[in-house]
Amino acid sequence: MEIVDLSDAYVDTYCRCLEDWSDEMAEAGDRKRLWYERAKGRGLRVKLATDDAGRAVGMIQYAPIEASPALGEGLYYVYCVWVHGYTEGVGNFQGRGMGSRLLAAAEEDAKALGARGLVAWGLTLPFFMRSKWFKRRGYVRADSDGALELVWKPFVDGAEPPRLPRRRKKPDDAPDEVVVTCIESGWCPAQNLACERARRAVSETGGDACLVELDGYDRATMLEWGAGDALFIDDAQIVTGPPPSYESIRKKLERRIKKKKPKAARTGS
Repeated sequence: MEIVDLSDAYVDTYCRCLEDWSDEMAEAGDRKRLWYERAKGRGLRVKLATDDAGRAVGMIQYAPIEASPALGEGLYYVYCVWVHGYTEGVGNFQGRGMGSRLLAAAEEDAKALGARGLVAWGLTLPFFMRSKWFKRRGYVRADSDGALELVWKPFVDGAEPPRLPRRRKKPDDAPDEVVVTCIESGWCPAQNLACERARRAVSETGGDACLVELDGYDRATMLEWGAGDALFIDDAQIVTGPPPSYESIRKKLERRIKKKKPKAARTGS
């Protein structure tokens, strides 16, 4: 295995999170690539783990915390660490220490860039990006919100710990209209997939629902809403991790439309 910086030859597979074989990655569209092109100018760094055949089998992406969905100063933020774990495509490369080597490489790079520490998000639940994985590698909790933990490893004395933004705003529940609000930063194809399915569901309601799209990568929007990625039907937030199916979103939307639509309109009388 070799740890390398992202080069043009790997951008396509990186933007599909190493899952070139995945129909869901194709369904998520080009929003990660659009985010990548924006994020490069804001300090995004990407390292890949490659196998003996030169295939990308692991990745870590990180950027200055000032350009991330967390709060802090002088730190770098890890968006995710991912080692390909499916039998499809390049195969399962998990359990070989690649994640640890990617994280160590990011730490050394962040130090060389003058960072005061490295920050990551993690879940206390047994899903992707478990916070205890980072804790076993010297990270400590800085903040939490439910099952979400923000962990960090300071590099210098006096570094200020990072914080999670708190939920500040949610959509109003309009009495006579069903509104789907999609806040999308673009960095995660799973979140992009949820929004893409919501767009499709709204487009197939015949005008009974409308879509509001917000740029979650915009710092002011993220701070206003307290999130860079979120999906709402009226004022009810939809869980998007893992991304809900199109059928699930459509059914929730139909139930909401039926509840709001006047009885005469529903019966055609």
